[in-house]
Amino acid sequence: MSPFIDSIRARIPYDSFSDTELLQIFPGSKDRLYGLVKRALARRDFIHLRRGVYCLAEPYRRRPLNLFVLAQKLYGPSYISYETALVHHGWIPEAVYTTTSAARLRTRAFHTPLGIFHFTTVPLHGFMTAVERCVVADEVFFMARPWRAIVDYMRSHRKSWRGVGPLLHDLRLDEEQMHTTTAEELNALAAVNRSRPIVRFLNRVRKDLQL
Repeated sequence: MSPFIDSIRARIPYDSFSDTELLQIFPGSKDRLYGLVKRALARRDFIHLRRGVYCLAEPYRRRPLNLFVLAQKLYGPSYISYETALVHHGWIPEAVYTTTSAARLRTRAFHTPLGIFHFTTVPLHGFMTAVERCVVADEVFFMARPWRAIVDYMRSHRKSWRGVGPLLHDLRLDEEQMHTTTAEELNALAAVNRSRPIVRFLNRVRKDLQL
């Protein structure tokens, strides 16, 4: 293991990191740092994920990489949403091979050696409503609650759902999971949405679930 990798492992607690974090522990010339990074990439000690974001190669990692944490390092502010969030919560059964997120900035996709990360723009108003802060092994990521993920999906795919029935058909949701919903959660999402079709949909869901 090179002294450069030794220093990173000793001073950065995570196995993915940015240029900014590297500059904090290797002060001095940016050109010198970029030379070290370039050599680490050539030796395959690093994996390049996007401009300015890297992770350690597998032999040097201290734990498996968390793709949800990595998504937020790749592009932010963002939170995990859409199909990825629904699978995480157990609301849909299918495996998802792209990590899907909602973002404040423009829609982007990153094809990396660790998988595809897709980010779709959502309105700024109420951006963090029904989004949870999660901590795993001292690393933080943000995850949409199930109905927030459904609302994000409805908006980005321009769905015109009018209640629970079409939703179950299109996404093949676990109907039992839907009955864990509270009226408060649906009302909170309706309060921050400026889309009339989405507000009507949420109100109809509340009636369908008898909340």
